Amino acid sequence: MPVASLDALPLLPANRAPLSPVYPWPKGNKAAVFLSFDVDAESAWTAKDPNHYERLVTMSYGGFEARVGIPKLLEMLREQELKATFFITGWAIEAHTAACEAILKDGHEIGHHGFHHLMPDPGAPHIVEEMDKGLDSLKRRLGVVPVGYRAPLGESCEELRVLLKKHGFLYSSSWRDDVRPYRQVLADGTPGVVELPATMTFDDWMYGLTHRYSPRPLFPREHVLSIWNDELAETRDWGGLITTVLHPQVSGRPMRLKLLREFLEHVKSYGDVWIATGAEIAGHFAACEAADTKAA
Repeated sequence: MPVASLDALPLLPANRAPLSPVYPWPKGNKAAVFLSFDVDAESAWTAKDPNHYERLVTMSYGGFEARVGIPKLLEMLREQELKATFFITGWAIEAHTAACEAILKDGHEIGHHGFHHLMPDPGAPHIVEEMDKGLDSLKRRLGVVPVGYRAPLGESCEELRVLLKKHGFLYSSSWRDDVRPYRQVLADGTPGVVELPATMTFDDWMYGLTHRYSPRPLFPREHVLSIWNDELAETRDWGGLITTVLHPQVSGRPMRLKLLREFLEHVKSYGDVWIATGAEIAGHFAACEAADTKAA
């Protein structure tokens, strides 16, 4: 529930997990990139206002995903011989089943991203329904029981964290507070799921989408590549993790896809950066954590 006043705020950090352990990356790699996409389709727009559904040009921004963005991204990932994680809303699975089946057919991980892409705000009445309906669509349409979750609009709350643990999720990828994986600690002090923190500068929505509801200009490719390459170089020196938050309705467009291809080729050129799915990275963390606990 909302805090009544500033005086009622606990004098504690919102995230009470200890500092992230420094585990080595597999096969001698120096750093890791969690390559992930958010498949919102039109639900990115109807979540803001259900009446957008009747605004067909507005809907067409999201509709681009299934018609062009997803097929082109899948083609590029095949060429690069890379596997990624696609967090998909239940609505997108129901409306664009064939596009989502194509993601699955290519061997990519599919994660949970809500149903209507509604923000899981503290006390929101839709949190459980968004979880349950999303799980139902994933299982019924795709035969998938997801191990990963990304919160719509990048928000979280205690009720959601408890739900993730209850449903047996391995990891979430929503928070923005670290450059390494860590184990969440719930409000009652018990361990939660593994968190693979998202990297703010790798959210393509900030650079690559402009429309009549936003005065924001498009960022040119050179600017974005400069930001991404610098972030990668420093994170690699730290031995950390970069987590992308890419959207097919942004990065599936011609210039943005070219930009992403160039960035991924640059990542691969290092030769010591592990590009992996969320399940692989969280699974590696959990294995290291278990070995650490056993050794202690």
